[in-house]
Formats: sequence, C-alpha cells, structure tokens
Amino acid sequence: MPLHESSTHLARRLKTEREARGWSLAELAERSGVSKAMISKIERDEVSPTAALLGRLSGAFGLSLSQLLARAEQGGGLLARAAAQPVWQDPETGFIRRALTPAAGPPTPLELIWGELPPGQAVDYPAAAFAFVQDQQLLMLEGVLHFTQGGVLHVLHPGDCLRFGPPEACRYENPGAAPCRYVVVLLRR
Repeated sequence: MPLHESSTHLARRLKTEREARGWSLAELAERSGVSKAMISKIERDEVSPTAALLGRLSGAFGLSLSQLLARAEQGGGLLARAAAQPVWQDPETGFIRRALTPAAGPPTPLELIWGELPPGQAVDYPAAAFAFVQDQQLLMLEGVLHFTQGGVLHVLHPGDCLRFGPPEACRYENPGAAPCRYVVVLLRR
C-alpha cells in the first residue's frame, strides 16, 4: 500500500479510536501528552506523525503501535504476506515499522514487528508506549543497534536477542553506516 494512502487510513483510525472512547481532543491530549493542535492536524491528515507521537497516542488508547497500524489497514487473513503487511514510515527519521502479525482470526496477545532504522538515526519512545506490555524481546537481524532503556545501553549485533526490562522510556539508535533491521516480539497483558 502506498505510504500516502496508509497515512490517510491512519488519520481516520486515530479519530475513530478517539471517538469510540467518547474522548474529546483535549482528553486525548491530556492522556497522551500530545497537543490538541497536533492531534487535530494528524486526524485531518495534514501532518504525518513521528514514531514518538504515535507511541504516545497508541499508548493512550491501550494499544501497541502495531495494533493501531493493523486497525488502520483493516485487512488480512491468517497469512500476512509481506506485500500486504501494514507499513508505516516515520517522516522525521525514515524509520520503517511493519506489522508482521496477521490481523485476522481471534485476537492474540502476541505481536511481531519488523523495524528498520536508517544509518545515523534514532527513535525515542516514552514509557507510556509500553504500559500494556507484559513481555518484550528484540532480535537483531542486520547492522548494529544501540538500544537504551532506563539509562542502560545495550549494543546489539546480528543474532543478539534482548529481553526488555519493566516499561521505561527507550531509545533505538543506529550508529552504523548501513540500515539496521530487527524483529520485536511483544506480549500484551
């Protein structure tokens, strides 16, 4: 799916999630820490939200970013073909996040997420983005990743697998000259 079309679906989904809860823009702003003006612009598809903003918004809804993106795409069967998996790109860093878990079938607390971070880029997530997570692990596939959680830096190489600690703010940073690719597995509460 083209990225612009995906952005339009995401804008509609955010508004739908907010309205389904009976929340005003002000209430979502208070719960997420994102300004009313920014939420309004995102819902009108005037700006494309960054990973950090989507992390705050999805956390306020009690959803993972992958669940929010999958709901925005509204599709899939029990098989999630690579070409049909919901993809979102951070307009600020070029970070690509792909939801690997098929959207159809009974709800599952297990999610698989593909991440690709361009060279020299970093993405920060607030602790609120992980408040609903019971367990989370990251498997490095390619490149080098500096992952910081709660002030502890982990330098990850291909094949390394890191189990996250309790929900805390974290930072994904690619110090290398090539993209780094990884898979995150998370288990919701």
